[in-house]
This record gives sequence, structure tokens and C-alpha cells, in this order.
Amino acid sequence: MSLTDTANLEQPRPQTEADPAMIRLILGAVAATLLFASLGQTIVSTALPTMVADLGGMDHITWVITAYLLASTVAAPLAGKLGDMYGRKLVLQSGIAVFMVGAVLCGLASSMNMVIAGRAVQGFGAGTLIVTSMATVGDLLPPRQRGMAQGILGAAFGVSTVVGPLLGGFIVQTWNWHWIFFVNLPVGVLAFVILGMALPTRTDRNTRKVDYVGAALLATLLSTVVLLPNAAAAGGGWASPVVAALAVLGVAAVAGFVLTETRAEEPILPMSLFRNNTFIVINTVGFLVGMGMFGTITFLPLFLQVVKDVTPTTSGLFLVPMMGGLIFASTGAGRIMSKTGRYKLMPTLSTGLLAMAMVALTTLSQDTPLWMIAGTMVLVGLGLGPVFSVGVAAIQNAIPRSLMGVGTASANMFRLIGGALGTAFFGAVFSAGLARNLAGHVPGAMEGGLRSLGAETVRAMPPEMQLRVMEGFSAALHPVFWIAATAALLACLLSTRLRELPLAN
Repeated sequence: MSLTDTANLEQPRPQTEADPAMIRLILGAVAATLLFASLGQTIVSTALPTMVADLGGMDHITWVITAYLLASTVAAPLAGKLGDMYGRKLVLQSGIAVFMVGAVLCGLASSMNMVIAGRAVQGFGAGTLIVTSMATVGDLLPPRQRGMAQGILGAAFGVSTVVGPLLGGFIVQTWNWHWIFFVNLPVGVLAFVILGMALPTRTDRNTRKVDYVGAALLATLLSTVVLLPNAAAAGGGWASPVVAALAVLGVAAVAGFVLTETRAEEPILPMSLFRNNTFIVINTVGFLVGMGMFGTITFLPLFLQVVKDVTPTTSGLFLVPMMGGLIFASTGAGRIMSKTGRYKLMPTLSTGLLAMAMVALTTLSQDTPLWMIAGTMVLVGLGLGPVFSVGVAAIQNAIPRSLMGVGTASANMFRLIGGALGTAFFGAVFSAGLARNLAGHVPGAMEGGLRSLGAETVRAMPPEMQLRVMEGFSAALHPVFWIAATAALLACLLSTRLRELPLAN
């Protein structure tokens, strides 16, 4: 029998006889933990200009985001495996502690390098918390009930994407940027205490052998994937020596990792999972959807500011309709999954809708009404939501319980990788298209003179040149959204290959 066929036989049912009130308390603490971990990623964006003005280090500003993303990506599979080996309680509480240490380092920072170091620590804790929170749901609830809970956790991501930048801007304007790192520490302390009281402690004392070599090789591989786009953007493009060196390192890490995992007693990411239909389909769909999601979040605010002449704050608010659709679809899909026990069609329908929404974005121009853009963003959110909630629950249902954390980590890992690579690729396509469209109309367009092109720069141009730039800007975005639509369509077609497994009550 294959791993897919035996999954449900190998995972004992969660302890459903536990006090429902206690389960609700734990889920509430887990949701709060997930929310404050994901807020740590988004709350800093609106504070970056103020931080740079205070500390200097404009040339290091991107590393405030990259360090967090890199550490989160590396931490996810390791935390998933450690949770499987030693229990969720220990890993969750350790993640909270690490996250808060990183937050304090950032809040007390007197230089940009100290902020970056603190963000790396904070990101490692956040990656641990996000994965382990979702895996805890798999421990607490039977498969039939996990969809609704995962939908709520998916909604927490949506809330953090919108609330984070707004809360960060409010705190910076009301107090100072240091407080964005201190404001949610009380939530972390409360979650630490509640989880300590409510979650069971692992009682077995069997000696477990940690796969340190596999962990190091996977960390190397994930680091190269995240760093490749940054290296390409830093100079020299994708053909630069740094990119080539990272690519060679990544290939070597892949070979070493596969060899190590086939021999390890406790592999970080067992190779047997890659024979599991649900694992392969859901994670490939997540990778493709991550490309579309991060590409939209990155380029739509830029279009709104440069072409539609809206303020940065207003452009950020246009992500609210997307997150509203995501929250509604994520919780709704989870509820349907819990009530009916069926889930195969939802990723197919949602990614099909996402593809249509991306096609609609290919028509953006300076004449597109703002209400139409907002409506399209609702459709994007509706297309994304079910992939988040259904995907994690489907993977948890299809793998042995002993691999719950590893499987949960994979869903987040592949989506983040897709987002990182997709955003970098979209950026290259957009930059090349913009330079080509404005060549002969804007001085220095083909020689990199558009790197500082922003809303204020465009407004200072003569009217005829303004119109040309807006047309060229809109046209340069169209291939980006066509590629995103293609990725969503591929995800839709691939999701039809998903084999639906029964959900136990």
C-alpha cells in the first residue's frame, strides 16, 4: 500500500472527548499566536521610512523584509519536524519566546544592522509559530472539523495583511517606530501562559535523533531560493556571477538533501511524501497561487499610485477588498468542508476564478474606474481563500499523523517560495517592458533611468510625457498579470488531479 492509501489508517483520531471549552480556549490562543506572528511581518512596512530617517542605512532597507522572510522559510520545515518529535507545546512556547526576543532586539535597536538581526530572530520565531499553530489544529480536531478551523487561521493571515500596515502607520504617527515591536508582546505572553496550561506535555522519553545534516542542507536550499531574486535585483540580473554561484549552491544542496533524507532515521522532509498525491498536488497549486498572490500585492499599489494618482495609504486600502474576499472564502470553504466532508472541487473552482480575475487585471489602464479595480480585487481574494483553508486540511488528512507538522510546514514553504520567485520574475518582466515602452520618450529609459520612477516624478513631467508614461506603465503590467493568470490556470488544471480522501468525523 502507498503512503496515500495508508494515511488514514496510520493516524489515530484526535482526542475529541476533551472538554469543548478547553478546545475553544486552545484554538483561541493558537489563533491569537498566529495573528501576532503574521502581524510581525506586515506591521513594519509603513514604519520603514521613519526607521531609515532615524537610523540611516537606506542601502539595507530591503533586508529588514528579506531577513524576516528568509528566517521564516528556513524555520518552517524544522519546526514542523520538531513538533512531530517533541510535541506542539514545547515548540509553540519556544517559538513565542524566540519571536519576543527578536521583537525586543528590534525595539531597542540603535542601528539598522541591529534591526536586521532582530528581524532574523523574529522571523525564525514567526515561521515556527505559523507552522506549529496549524499543526496543532490537526492534533486537536478530527479531519472533518479541521477545515473550519484552518479557514479561521487562514482568515487571520488576511486580517494581518490589512491591519498590519494600518496599525504600524498609526503607531508611528502616535508614538514612535520602536513601539511597533513592543505593542503585541502582551499577546505573546498571554498565549504562552494559556498554551502552557491547556496543551498536553509530551510524556514519552524516547531518545530521538535530530537530522541536523538534513536540516542544514534544507536551510541552505531554502536560503538560496529566497536570496536568488534579491541577488538578481541587486545588480547584474539573472546572469550575474552571484546568481550563478547561488544556483550552483542550490543544486548541490538539493542533491545532498535527497541523499541524506533517504538514509536519515528521522528525516526533516521524508522523501516518501513526494509519492503522496495530495502532498504533490496541493503544494504545487500553492506554489503557483503564491506567485499570483504576491505579484498582485506588489504591483497593484504601484499602479494605483503612479497611474491613478492615489496616495500610498489609499493604494494600500485597495488590498482590503482582496482580503475581505479571502477571509469570506477561506472561512466559507472550511465550513463547507466540515459539513459535507467534500473538498476536491473547491480548489478547482477557486483557482479558476483567480485566473479570470487575473485576466481582468490585464486590462488595467489610466481609464479603469477605481470601483472596477476594487471589485476585481474581491474576486482575487475569493480565488485565494479556499486554497489556504482546504489545502492545509487536505494535506493533514492525507498523511500519517506522525508527519502532521512536516506536512503542514510544506504548505507554507511552497507558497512562500512561489511568492519569492514569482515576485522577482514579475519584477524583471515589468522592468524590461517599462524600459521598452518608454524608450525614445523618457530620457535614459533603456539605461536604467527608470529605477526612481514614482508618482511624484511622473507628476513633475510635462502633460504629454505624463500620458506616455502612464500608458507605458499600464502596458508593462499587462504581461505580469497574463503570467499570473497562466499560473492560476495551471493550478486549476492541476487541482483536478487531486484524489479526494474521506474525512473522518
